[in-house]
Amino acid sequence: MKKLVNGELVEMTAEEITQKESDDAKYTAQSKSYADEDLAKENLKASARQKLIDGEPLTEDEAKTIVL
Repeated sequence: MKKLVNGELVEMTAEEITQKESDDAKYTAQSKSYADEDLAKENLKASARQKLIDGEPLTEDEAKTIVL
């Protein structure tokens, strides 16, 4: 694996590769976590909308999603 240093491509050390892989894994996990949170919020909003349409009571979390 190579990196750009002063305009030249040079080989990365084993430690640099390990650090990059670790950083990439953390970034991927964090991105997935944010995507999961976004999906959960969208599902909660959809549930609240449907309950309002059906005239059913909302849970506290569903009620918190409503912005007036």
